[in-house]
Amino acid sequence: MGAVALVSAVILTGTTTATAATADATTIAATGTAGTVAGPSRPAAAGGWTCPGTPVPSGYVITMFNRSGCNGAGSWLQEPVRDGIWTCSGSPIVSGYVITNHNTSGCSGVGAWYHQLARDGIWTCSGSPIVSGYVITNHNTGGCGGIGAWYHQLVRNGIWTCPYSPIPAGYRSTTYNATGCSGLGAWLTVRA
Repeated sequence: MGAVALVSAVILTGTTTATAATADATTIAATGTAGTVAGPSRPAAAGGWTCPGTPVPSGYVITMFNRSGCNGAGSWLQEPVRDGIWTCSGSPIVSGYVITNHNTSGCSGVGAWYHQLARDGIWTCSGSPIVSGYVITNHNTGGCGGIGAWYHQLVRNGIWTCPYSPIPAGYRSTTYNATGCSGLGAWLTVRA
């Protein structure tokens, strides 16, 4: 009887219980209450409001938090990444992006980070990834809301780099300057 009802539902409505379950999971995540299908929450389609534990699809970030979503467990809004987007603490950082600002009260109080595409001459927050081909050339202890900031530049022959800066393939560090990188010390990076 159940199989006949399912086939009838698909023929009459053009939807399956999986589609209905996905729609219900999105309703639960956004509002905190079940919509059309009762039962435990199910993973939503890529993006949208999701319950805790739902994987973040490749190329997506978490941008909002609803404390009452998912029947009180909290829900997260997943959106495609784009240049200049605020994300919640714990969101993935998509390849090619860096973190350039921090707001401790953002994302409903869990904290938020500003994501931008990497570019030559950008200040990033401590803990931000360093995109391939870039080096760190300066430091500001009070930058990024007091957590510290690092200046990123494209590698080139004769650039001074800070401690912990990657040295891209084809380059090497030579001369040391104790006062470079705002007093942290710096190394002259040249073509190998």
